[in-house]
Amino acid sequence: MANNQPPTTNAPRKDKRIERDENRGQWKSKSEFILSLLGYAIGIGNVWRFPYLCYRSGGAAFLIPYLLMVILAGVPLFYMEILIGQFSSTGCTGMFRMTPLLKGTGIAQVVVNAYCVCYYSVIISYPIRMIFYCFFKKVPWEDCSNSWNTDDCVTASDMGNQNSSDVFKTSADEFFHLEVLRISTDISDLGGMVWEQLTALVITWILIYFCLMRGIKSVGKVVYFTVPFPYLLLFILLIRGATLPGAWKGIQFYLYPEWHRLLDLKVWADAAVQMFFGIGPGWGGIVNMASFSNFRNNAKCDSVLIVSINVFTSLLAGFVVFSVLGFLSEKSGIPVESVATGGAGLAFVTYPEAIALLPVPQLWALMFFFMLFLLGIDSVFVQLEAIMSSILDEWYWVRNHKCKLTLISCLIFLGLSSIMCTNGGMFILQLFDWYSSAISVIVICLVEIIMVAWIYGIKNFMLDVEFMLGKRPSLYWRIVWQVVTPVIIIFILITSIVFIRTITYNNIPYPQWAIIIGWASCVTSVMWIPLYIFYIMIRKRATLCDSLKKRLKPLDWTPADPQDRAEYEAFRRQRRMPGFMSDTDMESSK
Repeated sequence: MANNQPPTTNAPRKDKRIERDENRGQWKSKSEFILSLLGYAIGIGNVWRFPYLCYRSGGAAFLIPYLLMVILAGVPLFYMEILIGQFSSTGCTGMFRMTPLLKGTGIAQVVVNAYCVCYYSVIISYPIRMIFYCFFKKVPWEDCSNSWNTDDCVTASDMGNQNSSDVFKTSADEFFHLEVLRISTDISDLGGMVWEQLTALVITWILIYFCLMRGIKSVGKVVYFTVPFPYLLLFILLIRGATLPGAWKGIQFYLYPEWHRLLDLKVWADAAVQMFFGIGPGWGGIVNMASFSNFRNNAKCDSVLIVSINVFTSLLAGFVVFSVLGFLSEKSGIPVESVATGGAGLAFVTYPEAIALLPVPQLWALMFFFMLFLLGIDSVFVQLEAIMSSILDEWYWVRNHKCKLTLISCLIFLGLSSIMCTNGGMFILQLFDWYSSAISVIVICLVEIIMVAWIYGIKNFMLDVEFMLGKRPSLYWRIVWQVVTPVIIIFILITSIVFIRTITYNNIPYPQWAIIIGWASCVTSVMWIPLYIFYIMIRKRATLCDSLKKRLKPLDWTPADPQDRAEYEAFRRQRRMPGFMSDTDMESSK
């Protein structure tokens, strides 16, 4: 809870405290802020994960646990992170001035984002590669007459003519794995570089650099196109899909309720995890984007709006996907449940299979892959900006060299992610996607909410919100932040560990050494939380207890704007609340 020491508002200040200045930046309008967070929260997972998960977990019945998780955990976490960023004008590491002992959590967020940026940039480079093939006279996955096809290849329209005992691969499957990926046998065989894929990755990073080179000034302009345009494409694809024969059959499979599945703990666990990774708390991106927002911005309305649009987009994507899967089932003679899949298989194999059966497939493929690219690149913007803002908040002098920092960051991540452009690159990508963030982000969120509700104290936090927004949050928010949401996060953490599946890709298992590397990617992010605490403990053993107590208390946790800060300190004195420790006090305990 809050410290009980006397106010320290007159203590001498050092230059280390956060200051809002022109070099850090601020959104030019509220619409830029809303669009940037929409771009971050709505990604490729809304298209290739949620629809299949909904179908697999009970159809419309799945929406009950999912919406409950969104209301009781998703919105509270999203709202809390916007409030933290908006109040403090800081990113991943700076936000932990609220409880300096937990600063390692901010470092953990930077590491998790770094892992994700590496493999996610490769994922969004696949649509660029696929877009290239859309300009061919015929889409190359349409038939089995290409040089990479094997004797086991069949077209989508011939799948229903195969015996159940036959071993076959569709033309789209062989195209993606044998031509686009040129995939090796397993992760042990990295093979050589797929130069076309590396070229697509370079193009991706060039686009990312030019969109981020001026920080939020350029991002704020780019999102006016990259966020709304995918919705136009989604609606066009939905209208086209709904007019296809068999579309209704696919939609029925998508939403047909299996009410008995509500008694399955695994369904509730899947709903919780989907909520968690669909909305995106814990990565630092929400806090960072909010740190550029107006101090008096109505954060609650923004949170509810963005999360609601996220849920709507997931449901809309389900109709887009399953209407086309129903059409594929109708044409191939194979049941919907046999063609339905999720992940990369849906985006780059199954959906293109169906598109190939349409007139002018190049047009529909172009729209679909361009939509995937736009959905993905917005997420990379926010994650990379979160990493760079953490650097800028720690070393102020770098703010004058933002373009150089952006260029260096893009080159580093291009180099690191290039290993995933080898023949075995997809196995590496899948490994890091599976392990690097699945557990660590949940742990980070748990630490975050415990810090806000129990260490800093819910009373202090609600007082901050009252000063910032002019109205104290209701009792509902106090209950969810202090009790309900932490319990749900603990549930998500436990079920994520209990129900974790053995990793495979394309039915190919991973060796034990690769699984160890995967778990190491998880550990190397969350380990910064205890490591930073241990670092504090060994710095000055003679005053260990005093040092730890001080670092559990807020460090200059005030608004960044000097006028807001002065009003805030007067507000706390009026409410007879103790002041916060200054940098000088902190230095004295080192």
